[in-house]
Amino acid sequence: MNRAVKIGLAGTCTALLALGGIATYNIVHGLTSGSAGDDTTKEARGFDPSAVSSTPPSGAEAEKLTRAFLDSWSQQHLDGAASDTDIPDTASQALRDYADGLHLKKLSFDHILAAGPSSVTPGATKVTFDVTAEVAGGTWSYPSAVAVRKSTNGQLAVHWNNSVLLPGLGDGQSLTAGKLPAGSTSAKVVASDGKTDLSHFPSLRDVAATIGKNAKPAGGTPGTGVAVVDSGGAGVKTLKVFSKGRPATVRTTIDAGLQTVAERAVKDAHLQQKPAGTVALDWRNGHILALAHTGGDGDIAINGIKSPGSTMKIITSAALFDKAGLTPSSAAPCTDSLMANSQLFHNDSGVRPNPGASLAQAFTVSCNTSFIKDGFHHLVHDGDASALHDEAVNVFGMGSWSIGGGVATTDPSIPADVQGGDQAAQFIGQGKVTATPLFMASVAATVRNTGFEQPVILPGQHQDTAPRPISARTAGYLQSMMRNVATSGTAAPRLGGLAGVGAKTGTAEEGDHTNGWLTAYNSRIAAAALVEGGSSGVDSAGYVVRRLLTGS
Repeated sequence: MNRAVKIGLAGTCTALLALGGIATYNIVHGLTSGSAGDDTTKEARGFDPSAVSSTPPSGAEAEKLTRAFLDSWSQQHLDGAASDTDIPDTASQALRDYADGLHLKKLSFDHILAAGPSSVTPGATKVTFDVTAEVAGGTWSYPSAVAVRKSTNGQLAVHWNNSVLLPGLGDGQSLTAGKLPAGSTSAKVVASDGKTDLSHFPSLRDVAATIGKNAKPAGGTPGTGVAVVDSGGAGVKTLKVFSKGRPATVRTTIDAGLQTVAERAVKDAHLQQKPAGTVALDWRNGHILALAHTGGDGDIAINGIKSPGSTMKIITSAALFDKAGLTPSSAAPCTDSLMANSQLFHNDSGVRPNPGASLAQAFTVSCNTSFIKDGFHHLVHDGDASALHDEAVNVFGMGSWSIGGGVATTDPSIPADVQGGDQAAQFIGQGKVTATPLFMASVAATVRNTGFEQPVILPGQHQDTAPRPISARTAGYLQSMMRNVATSGTAAPRLGGLAGVGAKTGTAEEGDHTNGWLTAYNSRIAAAALVEGGSSGVDSAGYVVRRLLTGS
């Protein structure tokens, strides 16, 4: 392994880059710092760093000193070169560290040219030059510069800082050549197939970048070249590649084929370019198979926090089954409107009144008044006002999830202590209830799987568990009702005729517009979509989810 020696230097000014001039100096293989050729007895030039002249030296003066400094450096007379600087001791050690870290074999400078007053170092003249270094693994060239100052006694010195070695080299950083260190090249974040680069998908570029920075990569072989490393030897930046290695990879749960479908789905022509987000899960294990989004509030798929509308009726129904002992055949009268806590609620257009409706029938046509009336009668009035919150947390796993790789997600919210009109609105997914497509896809997955599996994007990532598994009875009821929604209910225009599909639509009011939701599952995946400004769930999000369920 190549040794990268830390270069600790004083000074903060940065030498600027340019080209021009003439002259070349070289060393040959075998010359090393501290050899008998070092001009260790050279007298100091008498530069006084405490009394620097405000007048820059002339171009000829600055260029002459720079040539002497580079001549000594190229011949590895490092103490002699250091004596031409304003901090000889620091410069001498830094020049040795440069040679050691790069395994330097030969060094040359050309195009040495005075370039006028320095814009970085007051009272200094800038001199530019090109550097060519034969180092471990190959030859590396780069432009550089120094600033030459004059003290009031007339003596000149090269102003020393890390940028003399390499423009922009920071304090505590050093150079290494040979095998490139870990961290100097980014890990490749790939799909579950182990080869498809996630950064190729527009919706996953930020996700891939985040995972690449935070997750531990596997495999890969380092290339060779020149790199900047930090004080601990970790790679900061690759400067030159002599031979390419194979990047280490981070394998995710993303299904490359389904992700391709999702990218197209959120741009479906029926959406008329409205902001959209979608997530697809493997309902058996919680693996995130696809997530895609367009416009709106950034990544709508995992951070688009909105009222979920009637998709919330899945959790409302589960609470009525688990806490009130209802069944799909329990009475749930559907009226045109309903007054609850001094707030008037209506149904969506097209929902016909049905005083004799059952809970299953109300779910199929998405009757708001049925769920508000049953929620109040069987939960709130019975002293269980926090029933929806408890059901969401204990059965559907609602909480602060970590999907892995440092990827941030926004937590859903179903408050436990809502009051007034919000107490009624919560049963139909409005008021203070909020969710993301990620959470609603998980809700559908919990129903189909008969159990909660926390969504993750990295295989092996820790998954939180729900305090109480969904009962087979409740899951069975919900599966039957969601199947009716897909075959003959509000989702039928998009999903009717698809085998093994269960679904729930949702339309939520927000300001002067509505948002469309739909969550569904089939024999392999659970998916949810949100379309901001969608006229209804089935006529907006329905197109997105259908594409995911059919893979087209």
